[in-house]
Amino acid sequence: MEQRVKQTETRDIGPEYSPAKRIVGVVFAVIETILALRLFFKLFGANPDNGFIRLIYGITKYPVNIFKGIFEEISISASSNAVFEISTLITIILVALIAWLVLTVMTRSEGKRVKKTEVTEMTDQQNANDEPRNRV
Repeated sequence: MEQRVKQTETRDIGPEYSPAKRIVGVVFAVIETILALRLFFKLFGANPDNGFIRLIYGITKYPVNIFKGIFEEISISASSNAVFEISTLITIILVALIAWLVLTVMTRSEGKRVKKTEVTEMTDQQNANDEPRNRV
């Protein structure tokens, strides 16, 4: 007499290990870091004539200018050029929301479900020897 044992395993693979998702996450992290540097440098009144500061301000100028004028900049000190630039903070929040949205869409579209079925057959002779024969 032959016995069959059927075992099925289903698992989700992939979205958390996606290279595309990782690259997009790194790109958004770099953008957020540059915007945070701008906010920090503006807050502490960094010298805008410094080459590195000029580079950061130049890179972030266009996305931040979209939100300039919504709120006025808050001057931290009358004697220095330190300001709290709300437009930069709004840009940081908006970029974070866009990153979350993009990564969420990527996660839902990349998921794969894998189903593996294994059938083990045992004949009377194998039952005596206890050695199953597998077919996938």
